[in-house]
Formats: sequence, C-alpha cells, structure tokens
Amino acid sequence: MEVSVPKAEHMFVVGPQGQHLSDILKLTGVTITVPPFNSPLDKVVLKGGYQQLSRAFDMMISKSQEAQKAFLQGYIPGQMSGQCQRGKKGQRPKEGETFHVNDDGLDLDVNTEVKDSHTAQRSNAGQGQRSQTGQTYRKSDNQRKSDNPNWRKQDQHYSSHHGKGQQYKGQRTSSQPEVKGQVQNKGQAVDQGQGAVAKSQGKRQRKRQNVFTEYLPREEVSAGLKRGILVEGPIRINPKNYEEGYVPHPDGVSDILIGSFKHRNRALNGDVVAVEIFGEGDWKFNKEELAGYELDLKAHEKVHSDDEVLIEAEEIIEIADKGKADANQPDTSSQTVENSDQKLKTGSSTPSKTPKKERHSKGEKSKECNFSPSKRYTSLNDVMSVESPLKKHFGSDKGKEQYRQMLQRTGKVVAIIEEKHSRACTGQIRPMLDKYCGYAMFAPNDHRMPRMMIPITDCPKDFLERPEDHSRTLYVGRVTDWRVDSMMADGRLARSLGEAGEIEPETEGMLIENGVDFEEFPQQAIDCLPQNLPWSIPEEEFEEREDFRKCCIFTIDPATARDLDDALSCEDLGNGRYKVGVHIADVSYFVEEGTVLDNIAGLRSTSVYLVHKVIPMLPRLLCEKLCSLNPDEDRLTFSVQWTITEQGEIEEEWFGRSIIRSCVKLAYDHAQGFIEEPDRAWKPEELPQISEGFTVEDIKKRVLNLHKIALNLRKGRFDSGALRLDQVKLQYSLDSETGMPNGYTVYQQRDSNRLVEEFMLLANMAVAHRINREFPDKALLRRHPPPQSKMLENLSDQCSALGIHIDTSSAGAFQRSLLNYSGDDDYASARMQVLVALCAKPMQNARYFCTGCIDDESLYHHYALNVPLYTHFTSPIRRYPDILVHRLLAASLDYCPEPSKSPGDIHKLADNANDKKTAAKRVGDLSSDLFFSVFVKTAGPLEERAMVMGVMDKSFDIFVLRLGVTKRVYCDKLPLKEKIFRRERKVPSLVLVWAEENGEPEVRQEISIFSLVDAVLAVGDQPLMWTAVIKRPQFSVGMEDFLQCNPVQPNEETSLEDQVASLNLEDNNGLVTENSASQQDSCETSQLTEKPSENVSSES
Repeated sequence: MEVSVPKAEHMFVVGPQGQHLSDILKLTGVTITVPPFNSPLDKVVLKGGYQQLSRAFDMMISKSQEAQKAFLQGYIPGQMSGQCQRGKKGQRPKEGETFHVNDDGLDLDVNTEVKDSHTAQRSNAGQGQRSQTGQTYRKSDNQRKSDNPNWRKQDQHYSSHHGKGQQYKGQRTSSQPEVKGQVQNKGQAVDQGQGAVAKSQGKRQRKRQNVFTEYLPREEVSAGLKRGILVEGPIRINPKNYEEGYVPHPDGVSDILIGSFKHRNRALNGDVVAVEIFGEGDWKFNKEELAGYELDLKAHEKVHSDDEVLIEAEEIIEIADKGKADANQPDTSSQTVENSDQKLKTGSSTPSKTPKKERHSKGEKSKECNFSPSKRYTSLNDVMSVESPLKKHFGSDKGKEQYRQMLQRTGKVVAIIEEKHSRACTGQIRPMLDKYCGYAMFAPNDHRMPRMMIPITDCPKDFLERPEDHSRTLYVGRVTDWRVDSMMADGRLARSLGEAGEIEPETEGMLIENGVDFEEFPQQAIDCLPQNLPWSIPEEEFEEREDFRKCCIFTIDPATARDLDDALSCEDLGNGRYKVGVHIADVSYFVEEGTVLDNIAGLRSTSVYLVHKVIPMLPRLLCEKLCSLNPDEDRLTFSVQWTITEQGEIEEEWFGRSIIRSCVKLAYDHAQGFIEEPDRAWKPEELPQISEGFTVEDIKKRVLNLHKIALNLRKGRFDSGALRLDQVKLQYSLDSETGMPNGYTVYQQRDSNRLVEEFMLLANMAVAHRINREFPDKALLRRHPPPQSKMLENLSDQCSALGIHIDTSSAGAFQRSLLNYSGDDDYASARMQVLVALCAKPMQNARYFCTGCIDDESLYHHYALNVPLYTHFTSPIRRYPDILVHRLLAASLDYCPEPSKSPGDIHKLADNANDKKTAAKRVGDLSSDLFFSVFVKTAGPLEERAMVMGVMDKSFDIFVLRLGVTKRVYCDKLPLKEKIFRRERKVPSLVLVWAEENGEPEVRQEISIFSLVDAVLAVGDQPLMWTAVIKRPQFSVGMEDFLQCNPVQPNEETSLEDQVASLNLEDNNGLVTENSASQQDSCETSQLTEKPSENVSSES
C-alpha cells in the first residue's frame, strides 16, 4: 500500500532537521522516500500496511497544524493525492517494485525489490542511502540489533499488499507466495458484513505503542491532590494550536502550560483535570520574551555594540534548535553581522552578495523569527545547556530570581476528574484511505477536538459510492472512547444538520457543541405551572404580601423585550429624601423546589441569547405571561425598598414579598428622552399607554429623580475603587421574511441604561449581605478573583513601553489609569478600545459559589466591583442562581423553611451555573460572528478604518473602528516583497515592504500597536467565514511619523466624574470584566499571550 504527498506539503511532513520523519519512522515502521530539494519529482512516498499508514498520517498531521488543516479541507483524497495503490486478486508484484518487510519484534524497516514473480532480494542500505528518486529514511541494522539482544530469534512477517496474499471484502486465503525475506502471515480475515480487515492472528503480531499514558486511579489522584503533588483545574485549549493548553494554578500567579498533544492526554476543552507539574528545568520561557529580556539586559550593562545585541537576541530565539542542529549546518551569523547596522536603523536588511534563493533559505528565520507552534517556548534546561550570556546571568542569585518570574510552569494531565465538555462537535465525514475498512473519518470543525473513527453503518448508504455528495453536509459527531494507543478517537454520528454555511444548521451545531438544551419543555414540566389562563393571584397572597398596586411603578427595558422581570418606583419624601423600590418578579413562587420544572431550570441555568432568537431557561408561559411584569396586570414580586438621599446615602432598608401593578412599560429611549430633555412638555401619545391614573409628568418626574440618585451612586462606586471594562457590540436588523441581516447598529449604553443598572447593583449587594448574615453556610454569592499577577506585570511593562502608564495595584487604580487616556475623537476612542482589550486579558472569571464550601472569607471579594459581598437577585426569569437566592431571602424573612439542599448541593448548582454562563456567552458570540459573516457576504466587501491591537511575527490583529469587530490579518495574504518582525523595548512591530505595483514604487509600512490602517473585509474560502486584509498605503510611514501626528498623552483636562460618565465603550450589558479566560489566541508569537478576553458581561 502506497500513499504520496505532494511537494507543496514537504515542509509540514519533513519537519525541522527531518525530525517529523524520524518520529514517524520510529513509531510506525513505514518506508518514506523524499525527493532531493531540486528534484523534478514532486512527491513524498509513504509505503506500508494499512494500520502503519493510518498511524503515520495520524502522526504527520499531529506534528503540523498546517498539515492537519490541509487534511481537514479534503486534500486526502484529492488535492493531497492520497492514492491507495493496491494489487488485485492474483496480481503479482512487478519487477523493480518495492515493498515493505516488517519484523514485529524489532520494528524492522527493509526495502525489498521484487526481481521476478517468485524471488526477492533484501536491501540492507543504511540510513541516509539515496536512491534514484531521493533519500530513504530507515533504521540501520546496528540500531535494530541494539533494540533487542534476541534479534536473531525474531520472526519476520511479509506485509506487502501485492500478490495472492492480499485480502479483500468477502475473500479468505490461507496461503501466500514465498519470497526471500518473507514469512507467511496466517489467519488474516475479512469481516464480510463490514468489509473490515480483522487483526492478524500471526505468530508475532506487531503490538501498537501507546500514544498517551494511562490515567491514574481515582485513589492516587485524591491522595496527590491532598498532598499538593497534583493540581486540579479546568483546561483551556488554544483554538488555533491544539498542542497548547492551560490550567489555572491555585496561587493565582500564572497558569500551568500543557505544552503538547501527548501531555494533554485526551482531555477536551473545559474538562476538570488533575495535572502533575514538571520539575523547574522543564518549565518554559516564551522565546520572544526571552530575546527581549536579553536585549534589556545588554542595554542595562551598557554594551553599545548594536551588532552584538542583535546577534544575542537571535541566539536566544534559536536556542532550542542548536542542540539538535546538524553539525554541518552553515553558520549565518556573519551575514547577520554584515547587515545589522542597517537592520537596527530601518528594520530591514540590505541585499547581500548571497544569491537570492540561498539568502532566503538561510536568513529568513533570523529576520522574521518564524516560530512553529511547537517551538514558541523553550525550557530552562535548553537555555542552561548552551553557552550564552543568559546562562551566565541566570547562574547568579539575582538572575535566578528574575528567571523564575519569567518561567511558565509546565505539566501533564494525569487524570480527567470531570468531563465538562459535551464530547459533541460539528464537522464533515470523509472516506478513509481504505474505503472498505468498515469506518469513515469524522473531521471536526473545531481543531481542538480529535478526529474520529465513525462506523460506516452510521453514514448514509451511498456514502462510499458518492462521498462528494455529502462533502458539504454538516454532521454532529460524538466521542464515545479514546484509547491510549490511538491518535484518533472512536465516535458515532449523532445527526445530520443540513448544508454547511446555512444559519440554522450552523446555529444548531453551536448549541449542541456547547451543551445548550434547546429542546421543547416536556409536558411534565409544563404541568408544574397553572393551566387556567388568565391566571389570578390567590386571595391568601394578598394577606401575606405588601400591596404596592397603588404606587407609581414602571418598567424600563428594551423596546422589544417580552420577559419583564424588574420594575422601579420612587416617591419624593421631601428634604432631599426618597423612597426607592426595586421590584423583581417572584419566579420562585411558580418554580417550587424539587419539581420537574425546577430540575430542568437548574440544568439549563440560564437563558441563551442569540442574534435571531432566545433559548429560554423557563417555559414561555411563565416568562412572558405568569411572571412578566406587564403593565396594568397584578403580579407577584420580591421587593427591596430604601429610604435614600439624593447623594445616595441609605437611611433605611426593607425586604419583602409584594404585589405590584405596573402603570407603563417604558423603553430605554423614552427614559433617555426624559433625561436629555427634562424641560420638554411630553404628550401622552409620545409614550405607551399609562394606566392607574398616572400622567406623563408623574413618570418623567420619577425618572429624573432616579437619574439624580443613580449618578451619585455611580460616582460613589468608582470613587470607592470599582473597575469597568466595556467592549463594543453590534446589533443587527433582520429581514422579516428571510431572517437574514439587512443592517446593523453599534449598541450604545446611555444614561437610561446606567440608571437601571445602578439600582439593580444596589439590590444585589443588599440581598448578598442579608442572606450571608442569615445563612453563612448556604448563601449563594458571586465572587471575582483578582487578575493573574504575572500577566498584570507583563501588561504594565508593555503599556509603559507604549508610553501609557497603568497602575495595576488595585481595581480603582486600574480604572483611574485608563480614564487618563479617554477622549472624544475617533482616534482616542479606538485607542481606548485597544487598551480595554489588552487590560481584559489578565482578568479572571467571576464565579458563583456557596459560602459553606469556601472557608476564607477574603475570597468572597468581587475584584471589579470592589465590594466584599455580591450576588445575583434581579433576573430570576433568565438566571437560575437568582431563583436560589430568592428562596434563601424568603427563608431569611420567615416566609418559608430553609432550603433543603446541602452546601455541597448548592455548590454543585453554582458550578453548573458557571459552566452554563460561559457556554451561553460563547454561543452568543458565535451567533454574532455568524451573522456578521452573512452581512459581509451580502454587503461586502467592506472598506473600513481599523487600528492595530496586537502584533505577531507573521500576522497582526486589527480593531475595526466603526463596526467594533476584531480580526487577524495574515501577512502571507498581502502582496508583500518582504516582512520584518522586530521588538524594541518589549514593543513588537512589523515592517511590511509592499512590492511595486502598477508603476507605483516600493512602499514601507510599519505596523505596531495603535497603528491606523485601511482594512478590507471580504468573504472567506469556507462557508460563512470572512477575512480581513489591509490596503497598500500611498506612501511609506513609520511609527515615529505616526506618533508625531497622534501623540499618546494623558487626559488632564477632564474631571474624573466626567470621565467616568464618558467612558462608555458601548457594551450591551457592560459593567465589569467577566472574560471567559479562553484559550490563547495565537499559534504564533504574541504579546501577553495566555488568555485573550471575550466580550464583557453584566453583573447587574
């Protein structure tokens, strides 16, 4: 059996110094032939048995992201020319043909050439032998002998697929022709029903080597966690480099890097794993950070030789390769010295006398620092094993202290404690190389998921005959098992969703992948609710509840909202004192503890908001009718009421169950109109209908009073050290018939939004103190851990190098530092958004927890709000934790018994709520991305102004100013003559040299953080994907010219209060940073690399 790979893929298959081939050869036993560099032949040829080739391709793809991408895009069979050349029944090997002889005991690799139909001559050529077609890699005889002292006693098995011994569907054969160097392989069989070749029953069947390690027994894991030998935490896998994963360390300093697919050990994204931390020598440095550190070290030591400084930086970048490099590798350092002066001045290299092709192959890495995903990090052992200035410096006491601050702890997964991932994903099915092996391959769209072996019986009946008919169909696959000896998981097809690229199939796939329950509620759950509509409040509730129906109470929500779960009231008591009430729908009255509906709501935990629909946590009967605080209808509520001054000082506080009757449903636009035009005489027809005898003037007066109080509450919060990081969000208008996007707006949070937000925050904090005081072991609260200290230091250093000074000592200092750089012009707004994105990276997730499960009360603190206690009380229709809090509050007021759930049960519900909140946020973002892709497809290409947010060695991220979206621009998609990556004072930059075009001369463009560029957004190659490139500049521009036009200066003219009010970065919910701490966003070298943030989510 023979498979060929086109020359275009050689770099991915061969790997650095042939390392990929070496690994594949040792572990699979295939024969590999590689043509010489200038050979007219264009194929790498792999030969061996089906199982060998299958594993060889597994390894080849795992070694290279690019090869995996090619594989998933359908290059095998097809563009990647994976041709399975097998003999037919009765066909003999042809003269001159080669086949593979496998020694099961020695993992032997020998090429055998068939001279005629009966005899063969064994070839014992050593490693490095070149044939007419190129170089053949294989083990030498001496190496084979050293592997096993009893090598002479081992049998040899002929495994060629030529000749009469070949097995096919429905055929059984008991004899094979004998040739020299061959023994019979008896007992080979075929499963006639599946068409699958069964495992060989020969004397010396080759044993598969384990790819992964077995998991530790549960008892050892528990003991290891107690002794501190193991660390428990959720694993986050880099979506663009599945080789890298991160597990948070309990000390909060930095994450633990899981640096390889093998060390990930079959864990999937989000799983709670047990990690064994490696010794310090195996901890990793980021190569780029290490190179920058040596430059700073040289500058500190006042070594002024520019040449030497540049060479040392490159030496560190190459340090991991030097120990493995060929001794005959030519040294290119002289060439680097020759051009270093010019490089330091311009960031480029002048042409040398080296021929162009040779110059490209030798010098490109030193210029561009092209890191492969597996080489972004280098270990401490690697650094200390090579003579360099860093080795000398790190040997000192001061150096040891410094390198420990730079080191990234590394480890490996030894057990999966809890499978949080759904094990489901979307993708396509492909035929295997051997179509009749009984399986198809499932290629997931998410590269963090493994490829799966799917039984052919799960596939459509005509799949093998017409696979191309199903190439665009989107399927859901589910992992059922993942053995230690296989790179591929076992799986089953769950369902077919429809054509890839359509909104509904893609949306359904997102929901399934993220474990979102979107099925209709079962009848048993509906039966838990009142069935007689319209429903009226029982008389006994009027006796037990406070009656607020005669008060002026109103709701303020989005105009299209249907589930109204909060209302406000405000009565002027005179002398600057007010009676302010927050009234929340009493969902816990209808959702009784322990019912079917309660269990389903607890599992769903949150409503999921997509662009075009909502997946509700509770049935619509309850959300939109029984509980929704609709105007002119009696509703059950839970109220918090304060006597409060205009300055926001609370004099009295009251909690209780109540009954209200809302007099009007205001939209945010209505409330904003009152705030912006307080003296205007509003007409009744300009507002929704007002009931209960209240007038427009009554409503306006109360809104304005609430606004005055809210401003002071907000000022007090920020004066006390709160932090707010908002990010831009798009809203789409959809065609009523097609459901496709036909326009968009950027969501803007205004004073009316902040008014509601401040009182919801106040209610949440008040309830948190109440339930924690009454139930110190069962209170369900929400905490926000401080950012990771190492990432904060990196952020501060990088911003300082950009001329922006950020004090990260506290949340309040963080906020004040950001406000210094706010402004009203477009550039200042864009710069602030980039700063927010950078500052959000170190932030951790806010989490629900039960107080009885965390002993240290200092851990209850909410970092972003800077308050000791906080919870969620104000949205029980869409959040299950709010229902639990309502029950606790009711028990604290003696309305009902204490909830029967134990602290452990409550903590489990809290953990599930954390997971579901993260999944809902992820699905919401994916839905927004999906609709933006459709919008670009229908309205694009779009030309927009953008700002650079981050710079890597082969790409850079941009923030599109008008749309508020971010995208990565890849340099290889631009018509560049060359690109040069460099780092000065920890600030990365790219010099793009645009080639001559249409008579226009060569143009140089420097790309750095805060650079402004003209971007073009267009449809991508894949369904519902969009790409971004930048336009060629009209003239050369460097960073110095740019900064002269756009200096970065603190804003000293605006008062702190005005800046707090104006720092509105247009998030729909915004209040605090609750980024999902997702996987690292680059397989390339980037700054502040561990956890890019997602959009902010609300804490109100």
